[in-house]
Amino acid sequence: MFKTISMIGLGYIGLPTAALFAARGTDVIGVDVSQRVVDTINAGKIHIVEPELDGIVHKAVTGGKLRATTVPEPSDAFVIAVPTPFHADRTPDLSYIESAARMIAPVLAPGNLVILESTSPVGATEQMATWLAAARPDLSFPQDAGEDADVQVAHCPERVLPGQVVRELVDNDRIIGGMTARASEMAVAMYKLVVKGDCVITNARTAEMCKLTENSSRDVAIAFANELSMICDAFDIDVWELISLANRHPRVNILQPGAGVGGHCIAVDPWFIVASAPETATLIRTARERNDSKPGWVLAKGREAMMNVLAAAPERSLKDIKVACLGLAFKPDIDDLRESPALGVVEGFAALGCKVLAVEPHIDALPPSLAGTDTTLVSLEQALEEADVICALVRHTQFAGLRDRLPEGKELIDVVGL
Repeated sequence: MFKTISMIGLGYIGLPTAALFAARGTDVIGVDVSQRVVDTINAGKIHIVEPELDGIVHKAVTGGKLRATTVPEPSDAFVIAVPTPFHADRTPDLSYIESAARMIAPVLAPGNLVILESTSPVGATEQMATWLAAARPDLSFPQDAGEDADVQVAHCPERVLPGQVVRELVDNDRIIGGMTARASEMAVAMYKLVVKGDCVITNARTAEMCKLTENSSRDVAIAFANELSMICDAFDIDVWELISLANRHPRVNILQPGAGVGGHCIAVDPWFIVASAPETATLIRTARERNDSKPGWVLAKGREAMMNVLAAAPERSLKDIKVACLGLAFKPDIDDLRESPALGVVEGFAALGCKVLAVEPHIDALPPSLAGTDTTLVSLEQALEEADVICALVRHTQFAGLRDRLPEGKELIDVVGL
């Protein structure tokens, strides 16, 4: 049924998914708007950091099962895995999905399956089907023809953890939300080429809401931990010791606080629910606002530490102060900077006019947002030696044992419990 699968979007989800289907013997066409990404993949290399992925991609490409292009081609199934950010007013931006739909529309044919994997607000899959129908009036779609539609449409949200994507794409259960029973049946058959977990069938809207619910639940739990860390700081209580003690209760499982919440999922998805149900999603909104406020709180602690340095050496000025920021990624041991609260803190320090020493072992160059600032990408050793203030923002493995390596006389702000 699925001799050829097209993956639209070759990012952190699309590329691993495409590679795994190819590894199972399916011919996969990867489509991306970036010529650089296409060229990198066709050379058998990867443009992201993800354990095990480089070897899988290299084997799939050299074996002729995976190739990349900027122009969609006919396939049996099309899987859309493009970004779904939000606008300045935090309402969902579906422009990437619309663009992907219009890209594949010319090559659709009867018997095709289109799956939206992008995390989406409720109703996005139906909207995508509407865009497809408008572009291809010669074909029928589920909203008009139901089970008899020429092209079937489903939603199947990704639910993987960066750093463990290859394993989780295979082992995790998948939620299959077809616009019709036929669409769900086709989607299950496709995913079972790769997935060892269960493929659980529901409708498209429930599948969309399921992913939003999963991430919003995490966001609320993290907000509690972050707020607790701010309260404990005021009382001079070690929040990590406190959480460890509280978690000894058999029915308590408090998460770990940090610099905020980042990534394209947890930092974004709750706003989709808030935008759809503003009058009732008050707890979800409050949690999101608390997590969004944490980088500002960390920055305030940094200012306080810099004032301590200046008080001890009044001959110095703010522009002489060096602040080391340990970690720019949104979570440990990855290179992903999307919606990273740590990066926001670094940008905040840079805006103060001090010298910033950024330590991020998973990137080779600073992001564009730090261009034109007095920020330098340095090694951990250089940062520890030169900095007046050290701010631990991400719990990277390379930062383990930091307190034992810390020179005397340094101001330390540790928001991740190193």
